[in-house]
Amino acid sequence: MSWWGKIVGGALGAVAGGPLGAVVGAAVGHTFDRGLKGIEKAPPGGGQGGKGGQWQWGRQQRQERAQAAFFAATFSVMGRLAKVDGRVSRNEIEVAEAVMRQMRFTDQQRQAAIELFNQGKDPDFDLDGVVAQFRDECRRRPTLVQFFLEIQIEAAFADGHMTSAEEEVLLRICRILGFPEERFRLLVRMLRGEHNAHRQSWQRGGGERARAGRDGGMAIDDAYSILGVSREASEAEVKKAYRRLMSQHHPDKLVARGLPDEMIEKAKEKSQDISRAYERVREHRGF
Repeated sequence: MSWWGKIVGGALGAVAGGPLGAVVGAAVGHTFDRGLKGIEKAPPGGGQGGKGGQWQWGRQQRQERAQAAFFAATFSVMGRLAKVDGRVSRNEIEVAEAVMRQMRFTDQQRQAAIELFNQGKDPDFDLDGVVAQFRDECRRRPTLVQFFLEIQIEAAFADGHMTSAEEEVLLRICRILGFPEERFRLLVRMLRGEHNAHRQSWQRGGGERARAGRDGGMAIDDAYSILGVSREASEAEVKKAYRRLMSQHHPDKLVARGLPDEMIEKAKEKSQDISRAYERVREHRGF
């Protein structure tokens, strides 16, 4: 049974209790009665006995827990971030909808994501609890945690800039996740470059085609920002940054670390942005 089927059935320990369980339970309209320690003790059907079978079954369960936690935390925290300055703008709603459109969600999953976003806007939303539980479920999956933060930073740029209130909430999330502020600042710079590049593509009237093209006339400063390096970086440093980012954002690797399969298109877009930025820098430098 997939991670989503187990959410609906209430059998997945990752969202059966705690703050994540509360938001997901309300989102799918189902009351969960199992806590984090209530996950099944033996392989289903009794067909995977032995140490090897139990290990494989346990690995699958951990993967499904991470996928469910990522789904729940992503949209509920995005809703909280949108509401932090007192109102939710049309741009912020459009960003959330755009993320959902990129994903191969069923109608039920899409409705649950919308409900999670709405719960995040509630004044009583337990941001610290949700983020802490997400951290615990995705422990030893740093690339997945970073991808989660990238989505939230992207949402903060929905109105064209990150407000001080949004930055404060994001730094609070980083502290809970144990994500260094220095790395957060670098991510902000990189995501600002992506935001600028996307905006320029749309302003030229190219829409999705411009974004999917080569570099669509990407500004060189934005290309350096996306790669997380300065104009003074050596050729070797540029190549190293590119390879590291492509490895971190490789769709298959992210899925293997707990990204829900339905969200693979988001990972592909990130990889395309990184590739476009690298090609722009290569062109500019002539290497």
